[in-house]
This record gives sequence, structure tokens and C-alpha cells, in this order.
Amino acid sequence: MRKVLFALTAASLLAMSGCAVQEEKPATPQISAGAKATLVAAEAAVKKAKDNDGLWSTADAALKKAKEAEAKGDSAGVVKAAEEAKKQAELGLAQKNYPVLDIKNL
Repeated sequence: MRKVLFALTAASLLAMSGCAVQEEKPATPQISAGAKATLVAAEAAVKKAKDNDGLWSTADAALKKAKEAEAKGDSAGVVKAAEEAKKQAELGLAQKNYPVLDIKNL
């Protein structure tokens, strides 16, 4: 009788352990597809500017803001900051094409 009772207790414990509720991870906030595309374009522009030694610190700061907004799930914030980062990165690259100022001839 003890063996049967022990077997039933063990079986019920095993069955109950399988019913344990697994904790779900909180869902990370999602941004819209358009915001994600804007962020990807900004990341590419900033990388290109950095690789060509034309990165302005304002572009880097704006990209960081965009990534912070992405973490919060703020699509509008991502678009605004990512567009600014892309613009600043493009301006930094354009500045590299400016002619060097020759101060001797001024």
C-alpha cells in the first residue's frame, strides 16, 4: 500500500510540475514599418559618413535619440530623429567636397 501511495504521490507531483505557468517576457514596444525603414536609412547614412571621416557629432547624437525612441516604441520620435541624423550625415559628407580655403590669397 505504501508503494502505491508513494507512486501516486510522485506521479501527481510530476504532473503538477508540468502545469507550472511560465512567465512571459514583456513584449518590447514595436515601431511602424515606415519608422523602421527610416531608422535603417539613417543608420546607413551615419555609417557612410563615419567611414568617410565626415560624421558630424549632431548626426551621431540624433541617431542615438532615434534608437532611444525605438526602444520606447515611439514611431514618430524615431522618424523625426532618424531623418535629422540622415540629414546631418549627408551634410557632413557634402562638406568634405567643399574646396579647401586658401588663406594666403585672402
